[in-house]
Amino acid sequence: MEYVIIGSGVAGIAAIEAIRSVDTAGEITLIGSDPHGYYSRPGLAYYLTGEIPDKVLFSIRPEDFQNLGVQPLHGTVKRILRAEQYVELEGREYVHYDRLLLAVGALATPLDVPGSQFDGVFKLDHLTDARQIVKNAKRGKIAVVVGGGITALELVEGLVARGMNVHYLLRGDRYWSNVLDLQESKIIEQRLMQEGVELYYHAEIAEINGNQNRVSSVRLKNNTNLQCDMLAYAIGVQPQTHLAKESALEIDRGILVDEYMQTNDPNIFAAGDVAQVYDPLLKRSVIESLWTPSREQGTTAGLNMAGRKKIYTKSVALNVTRLAGLTTTIIGTVGQGQDLDLIGMVRGDSETWHELPDSTVAQSGFDVNHVRVMVGKQTLLGAVVIGNQTLSNPLQKIISNKVNISSIREDLLNPKANIAEVLVRFWANYTGHKVKVEQRTIPRNLHPVKPSI
Repeated sequence: MEYVIIGSGVAGIAAIEAIRSVDTAGEITLIGSDPHGYYSRPGLAYYLTGEIPDKVLFSIRPEDFQNLGVQPLHGTVKRILRAEQYVELEGREYVHYDRLLLAVGALATPLDVPGSQFDGVFKLDHLTDARQIVKNAKRGKIAVVVGGGITALELVEGLVARGMNVHYLLRGDRYWSNVLDLQESKIIEQRLMQEGVELYYHAEIAEINGNQNRVSSVRLKNNTNLQCDMLAYAIGVQPQTHLAKESALEIDRGILVDEYMQTNDPNIFAAGDVAQVYDPLLKRSVIESLWTPSREQGTTAGLNMAGRKKIYTKSVALNVTRLAGLTTTIIGTVGQGQDLDLIGMVRGDSETWHELPDSTVAQSGFDVNHVRVMVGKQTLLGAVVIGNQTLSNPLQKIISNKVNISSIREDLLNPKANIAEVLVRFWANYTGHKVKVEQRTIPRNLHPVKPSI
């Protein structure tokens, strides 16, 4: 059996490991266009801030591929010849496959304004982008950041950590409005302002101006001019569906796959940021730009490619990240509607979060310790935990396992209730284990969440 994996990200690597767990003799070819091969994409945020060196991002060595019996091949796939079961690389090299996996991921949505081609305008797709940003981030210089979601905040925090003066532009009236509620957005914004970040609301770029082909300022649509030495943006990502489209595979926003991660061609599979997977709860196909689902999808695809039937069971969307220095856990369905700063999906995001559930909101906490839960008729549908993470793990299990919370529903919805205490008592009764909630305010030198590497 000849397996070809296109894409050297986490989905592709997980598929290789899964294939090898079933088929120890088949030939596996890994085709990747990223010059750095496999590394931790979530870890780029910590590289930008200088908390880790870039070498820490690499957890797989060349000899690891040798031990897995993988033939790495650096190049760009030009087209898929489905009838002949070959992929053609640029340069007219051909590789045969019996089973093919498309794990090509997603790339940053371009910033479509005049002047975006100037030097000093950056996105954050790959390690190469991160290295260029670090190289150009000079202490005391001015940077403008555009966009919403996690990646935009990673850019803001990385540039602040490197001593730049940062202007952060938001098209709407608050940060990440389709996931966070008003109080949560304001917690993050207040933290940014304490770090010296200048926030601009209802701000849209009209054009980028340059001097000798390098960015020198941006003009906003209200005619405000901001001098700057760098502009970084994160306005969304686009699944790389061009190969699938040209090969007549079924696509929507991503490559459509069934519960076995199989496309409409039985020999071709897709996984990761490029895959659009059917969600039985939402009754539609969704895209998730999250590390764990990408790995799980890759594993499922690899097993099925090797002949071991396995259904992909979508877990509750979960991300533990860091927002403005605060550990933040987002679980399940927490929807807040549309976000003007984003076009489609963003990295570290899940479309599940954007759903507006049939539920009632219960929340408590101020300053930097905050918990919000979406209360359904008998279960919790989602939660956001900012700061103190004592409740993070219990809430993950309560939501994932659809634990019946009818006994505390009224208490959760009582405006005077301390949500944390209600949940702690419930969890202790449910498991027989006591949980202690620390009420202290989290200090500014909060230890960061370690990246998944």
